[in-house]
Amino acid sequence: MTSSAGAPEATPILHVDMDAFFVSVAIRHQPDLWDQPVVGGHARGVVTCANYPARAYGVRAAMPGSMARRLCPQLVSVRLDFGEVAEVSHQVREIFRRATPLVEVVSVDEAFLDVRGATRLFGSPESIAHRIRRQIFEELSITCSVGVAPTPSVAKVGSRKAKPDGVVVVRPEEIPGFLHPLDVGELYGVGPSTRTRLRRLGFETVGDIARTPVPTLHQILGPRLGGHLHRLATGTDRRELTGRLGPDLPDRSTGAQETFGHDLSAREDIVRELLRLSARVTRRMRRAGTVGRTIVLTVRFTDFKTISRSRTLPDPTDVTQEVHATAVRLYDELDLRGRALRLVGVRVEHLVTREGTDRQLVLGERERGWSEADRAADQVAERFGSGLVRRASLLDHGRG
Repeated sequence: MTSSAGAPEATPILHVDMDAFFVSVAIRHQPDLWDQPVVGGHARGVVTCANYPARAYGVRAAMPGSMARRLCPQLVSVRLDFGEVAEVSHQVREIFRRATPLVEVVSVDEAFLDVRGATRLFGSPESIAHRIRRQIFEELSITCSVGVAPTPSVAKVGSRKAKPDGVVVVRPEEIPGFLHPLDVGELYGVGPSTRTRLRRLGFETVGDIARTPVPTLHQILGPRLGGHLHRLATGTDRRELTGRLGPDLPDRSTGAQETFGHDLSAREDIVRELLRLSARVTRRMRRAGTVGRTIVLTVRFTDFKTISRSRTLPDPTDVTQEVHATAVRLYDELDLRGRALRLVGVRVEHLVTREGTDRQLVLGERERGWSEADRAADQVAERFGSGLVRRASLLDHGRG
């Protein structure tokens, strides 16, 4: 959008998003790879992340490595060092702190900043955005994109439009022209399933939602989602940040596995064990205040051959039901046809702190669901012991 000066208080919110962060960190000291298509992950496994040259070939995260190489034969695969990722993430936050103490960390590679108190020292919000980008590149050899806007949701959309390595400024009077022509799926937090259902209801663009009276949206979508979508579509969502800097990056992954006393081959037995392991892992995550996006299933056969499969979810989660359902899908996709297993394991990777993490909006989602049920069970277990609350499918099977 525009790059003219304007009143600093009109666009005080920045959304800073690192560009292809995990891959960028891996190759930041290898300039010869910056313009090459690069992915992170095992060459014969699943793509964990891809840089922009790789994405130009259609390569995406969670894609099988074999498919990625068919799309781009010259693809370069690099090993990801999550310890280095954590350190660089910490250094990025320190750069944010130089500009403003009002930093709301969303995840390891993105954050919102309120810079209204920094304009006398550093200039306009747009100038601060360019200053932050320059410092990140000069000090860390990675790039970022920044959206500058009156509210967090508009700034988030702006940073997406600025990618890669750019700045987009959206002033209050420009919000309708910027947001309304966009596909409804561009709204902050609207995922693929909600986008599909909104389009079925006749909401194809953001403007379709903005022009619909709020009472009508309440009637069609429910008061919670209808009101929230209207605020996003009109750029009138919350204007104050909480200033959550967030703790240091948590453990990168957590998991559990079980070696059976006797080999298991029946699907119902394997599914039950996956539920037990998923519950154990997610309970640990909730206690630590973390969520994760990548679910990894590990199986070991009677001949000790071990294989792993993973899937990256649209949103980070700590919900037992979601982790278990994903692990079961991964198991079914192996199509083992009753082969006996001596071990199964469930792991959640790419953990971030739960506080400040936004989930995608889901049309028709209950006000309270599995997440609240998990937390209620956790509270009972903390007070009265873990044996008192157990999932029904595990009641007749000893271990909790």
